Amino acid sequence: MEEREKVRRPGGRSARLRAAVHQAVTDLVAERGYGGFTVSEVAARAGVADTSIYRRWGNVEALTIDVALHWLTTESPVPDTGTLAGDLRAYAGKVVQDVTGPNGLAVLRLVVALSAAGSSGEQAKETFLAERSRQMRVMLDRARDRGEPSLEVADVLDHVLAPIYVRVLFGAEPFPSGYADALVDRLLRAVGGP
Repeated sequence: MEEREKVRRPGGRSARLRAAVHQAVTDLVAERGYGGFTVSEVAARAGVADTSIYRRWGNVEALTIDVALHWLTTESPVPDTGTLAGDLRAYAGKVVQDVTGPNGLAVLRLVVALSAAGSSGEQAKETFLAERSRQMRVMLDRARDRGEPSLEVADVLDHVLAPIYVRVLFGAEPFPSGYADALVDRLLRAVGGP
């Protein structure tokens, strides 16, 4: 008798469970901070059984790491406008939109808290930073292939992302109109770009 593989349907029960649990974690982090809740509280808020969370994630730490990484990879796609300036402006604008959105501050605080939560938290922070770096590297490599100015990931991190994150983490919102574009323009002027 031939064994059948389980087929997961995108948008099926598994996706709904993940979305509900992720939202519950994000809400609880916003209300109480990292470490201020249990699996049972997440389950109750998400309307699922504790066992569903334990089976899929194992513990609160693994769950919160999944929330942070999922948010980063799904909320911040890499733009392709045809120019480095356009890509960076679109990317920075999306980062501003994401971090000032309903879950942005909670997820940023979660990433900061995870970095001090032992080796798996440190690994989560490294994975988060590696994904951000990968996203920036895609834009920078495309620009280099088009013959545009050569930038390093650290340039974008220091001149564009860091000021955005600092403003959000320290409550210096709201962002002035055109703030993200101004950060990108200043970076490009510094390296002799458009």
